[in-house]
Amino acid sequence: MSDPVNPGPVLELKGIQQSFKEVGGGRLDVIKSAELALYPGEMVALIGPSGAGKSTLLHITGMLEKPLAGEVIVSGQSSRDMSDDRRTALRRNTMGFVYQYHHLLPEFSALENVVVPQMIAGKSRKAARPRAVELLTRVGLGARLEHRPGKLSGGEQQRVAIARALANAPKVLLADEPTGNLDLHTADDVFAMLTELVKGFGVACLIATHNLEIARRMDRVVTIREGVLEAVSVG
Repeated sequence: MSDPVNPGPVLELKGIQQSFKEVGGGRLDVIKSAELALYPGEMVALIGPSGAGKSTLLHITGMLEKPLAGEVIVSGQSSRDMSDDRRTALRRNTMGFVYQYHHLLPEFSALENVVVPQMIAGKSRKAARPRAVELLTRVGLGARLEHRPGKLSGGEQQRVAIARALANAPKVLLADEPTGNLDLHTADDVFAMLTELVKGFGVACLIATHNLEIARRMDRVVTIREGVLEAVSVG
């Protein structure tokens, strides 16, 4: 039985390894060993230089890419031997994604951009609307529901993207440089809002970032050093 005071991890990486073929026939070991547990309401920063394997690790964590070895366990379910369809269903039901560029549907309003993923998950448009309105209001866009992305600022677009990522009440939120395209003031506001939502909804959150100031504000920091994932201190 799980402990309601000290709940177990929502997501675990166990023995993750990944390598790629190089031109000439060799292999490049990108991830030699990755062990990680993510807990409800926790924000973990993933830092490291470009090319170290941060995006690869995020893709594996999000079950968008299969590792060479090891397993991803979400809500007690190992995805290692799952079919592609089962893995897709598990990802859709438990995970949300935020990228550096918002990838909003330009022809749809902010509201519709948050309604669509719920409809893909099986809700009707009518049933999906209240959740979309709630999330957009919480990210400060309650007065801009009908605005298309082109009529929103960069920070507002990323707020819509975060609301969209939370639309299906995921247990895990994965973000790749979510404030990378924003100016410092806007980035700070967006990160503060993201933190409030993660803590409020009890979502486990892993964020890849080059911004050490933002990393310092998270609960833990990990990095990839020579293919090995390890905990670090950034002061």
